[in-house]
Amino acid sequence: MSEIALIVGTGSGLSASLARLAAKDGMRVALAARRPEKLEGLAGETKARIYKCDASRREDVAALFGALRSDLGVPDLVVYNPSYRVRGSLIELDPVEVERTLMVTCYGGFLVGQAAARLMLERGRGSIQFTGASASVKGYAGSAPFAMGKFGLRGLAQSMARELQPKNIHVAHFVIDGGIRQVDDPRAAQRGSDGMLEPDAIAQTYFHVHRQHRSAWTWEVELRPWVETF
Repeated sequence: MSEIALIVGTGSGLSASLARLAAKDGMRVALAARRPEKLEGLAGETKARIYKCDASRREDVAALFGALRSDLGVPDLVVYNPSYRVRGSLIELDPVEVERTLMVTCYGGFLVGQAAARLMLERGRGSIQFTGASASVKGYAGSAPFAMGKFGLRGLAQSMARELQPKNIHVAHFVIDGGIRQVDDPRAAQRGSDGMLEPDAIAQTYFHVHRQHRSAWTWEVELRPWVETF
C-alpha cells in the first residue's frame, strides 16, 4: 500500500509544491485548510482528499485525524504549515491578534503533532515536519507575536524529536530564512531572480528528510537563497 501524506495549512505556495511532489512520488495525499474550497484545483491535480480544519481548534484536529484514519489510514508523513501573524509596535499590539498568532503558529502545531504522534506510535513509524521561519531563531522589531509563536514551534519540534525519534518517529523542523516565491508576488521583482526561495526546491528538501535512513536523521534544516544574509 502506498504511503499517505497529510499537509495541514495547505495554500498555493510550499504546501502545493509538497502535495504535487507527494503525488508524483506515488503517495496518497490529504490536504487540510480552514477554507477547503480553495483547494479543489490542487486536489484535482494531485487526486488528494480535502478536509476542513482550523488547526488551532482541538475539535477540528481530532475530527481531521479521525476522518483521515477512516478514509485512508494512518499517515506516514504529516507536515504542519499554517501561519498567521500580526505586526506592530509592542505597546500598540491587539492582544486578541497576538493570541490568534500564537494559537495558529504554535498551539496548532502541538495539536497536530500530538494527534499524528498518537497514530504513528501505534504503528511504530512515521515523519512529522514543522515549517519554521527566520523568526524561529531571530526576534525582529515589530514582530514579537510571530517570533513568540515560531520560537515556541521550534521548541515543540525539538522536544518532540528527543522524545519520539528513539521510538522511530522522525520529527524535523525547517527554518525558512527568506521569502517564498509566489505567483504575482511584488517582492520577486525587487529581490531579483535569486532573491526568493523556490517552493518546489523547498519541497524536495522536505522529502529528502522524510526519506532519510534512520541511522542519519536530521532534526533541523535551514533553507535560504544563496544571496540572503544571515
